[in-house]
Amino acid sequence: MSLNATPASERIHIGIFGKRNAGKSSLINAITGQNLAIVSETKGTTTDPVYKAMEILPLGPVMIIDTPGIDDEGALGQLRIQKAYQVLNKTDIALLVIDAAIGPSEEDLRLVNRINEKKIPLLVVINKCEQLAPAKQAQYQALLPNNQLLPVSAKKQLHIFELKEAIAQAAPKDENKARIVADLLVPADFVVLVVPIDSAAPKGRLILPQQQTIRDILEADATAIVVKENELTATLQNLGRKPRLVITDSQVFKKVAAETPADILLTSFSILFARYKGNLATAVQGVTALDSIEDGDKILIGEGCTHHRQCDDIGTVKLPRWIKEYTGKNPEFIFTSGTEFPLDLSPYKMIIHCGGCMLNEREMQYRIKCAVDQNIPITNYGITIAYINGILKRTVEPFPQIYNLLAK
Repeated sequence: MSLNATPASERIHIGIFGKRNAGKSSLINAITGQNLAIVSETKGTTTDPVYKAMEILPLGPVMIIDTPGIDDEGALGQLRIQKAYQVLNKTDIALLVIDAAIGPSEEDLRLVNRINEKKIPLLVVINKCEQLAPAKQAQYQALLPNNQLLPVSAKKQLHIFELKEAIAQAAPKDENKARIVADLLVPADFVVLVVPIDSAAPKGRLILPQQQTIRDILEADATAIVVKENELTATLQNLGRKPRLVITDSQVFKKVAAETPADILLTSFSILFARYKGNLATAVQGVTALDSIEDGDKILIGEGCTHHRQCDDIGTVKLPRWIKEYTGKNPEFIFTSGTEFPLDLSPYKMIIHCGGCMLNEREMQYRIKCAVDQNIPITNYGITIAYINGILKRTVEPFPQIYNLLAK
C-alpha cells in the first residue's frame, strides 16, 4: 500500500459471512465491480480469510474480508469456521449472505446471535433474489425478526446499488471518531516530534504512527517539527517559543524526558495510540503489575503487525531486557504478532501490547476486553517504558483524567 493510501487500520472493515456457495465471493465482485474473489461451484473455495483493500462509493476506503463457509466439514473445516468467527473481532460491518432458495440455516442463525452479541451492525443479504418468492421472504424475515433483509442478485447485478447505500448507512459516523492528538491542540501550536533514525527505522520512510500523528497535527492547523533525538535540545532553544507538546518514540523516552523542560508537556506515540485505539486508563493501571513479577512468571508481549526483527528489536529484545533490569527477576516472555492472540490468557501474569497502529480499533478493543474479562493486567510498550524510567506521571500529564488518576 502506498504512503498516499488510507492505512488498513483506518479503513472500515466489512466482513462477508455465510455458508459455502451462498455467493459470498460473487457478492464481493458485484459490490466492487471487479473480479477480486475466485468464484467456483466447488464448495469451500475460500479456505482462509482474504483481505481486499478497496474504495466503495459512497462509503470510501474499506477493507473487505472474504471468509470461509460457516458450514465447512471435518477437522480442517472446523478450523476454517473458527477463522471465520475470529474475523468478527475486527469487523465494523457484517454482511451475512444467504442463498434465497435455501433460506437461513442453523449455522446462519448461530452466527447472527454472535454478531448481535458483539453489537456489530449487520445486513442480511438474500442472494439469488430472482429465486425468492414473496412468501419465502416473509418466512425468512420471521426467522430474523430484528434484522434488515436485503434481496440482491450478485450474478444479475440486481439491487447492488441499494446494498452499497445500506452499507454506507451502517458505517460508524466520523463525528464520533477519536483523534490522535488534534484535540490537545489549537491552531498555530507547535509540536515537536522526536523520531530516531537508526538501523531499526524503515529505510526511506517514517513508521505509521509517526505519519498519522503528523497528519493529525496538520489537520488541527498546528505545526509539526520533526527532529532526531540528538537535535532536540538545539531545536527547543532555537524555536523562539515553547512548543505545546513534545511527542517522542518511546525507545528514547529517558533521554528526551531529561532534555525537555518540565513546563513543556511530554508524551509518546505509543501512549497517544493507547488512548486513540484502546483504553489509556486500563493500560496505566495494568503497568503496575510489573511490581509483582516473580521468577518464571509468563509475560505476553503482543504486536499487531509482523515485521523483520532487527538485532535490538523493541518488543523481543529491549523490553524484556529493561523489564528484567527493573524487576530484578527472570520472567518468561511469550511473543505473538499479527493476527495471533491467545483466547486463553490465564497463563500470563500480564500483557504488554504495542500501540496497535496496524490493528483497527475494534480488534484492539477486543484484545483489551479479553484481558479485562480474564482479570489479566494489560498495558502497552510506551507506558511500560515510561513506568520503568519513573516518568509515567509526567507523560500522561496531557490527559487530565489519567493524570488525576495517578495523583490519587
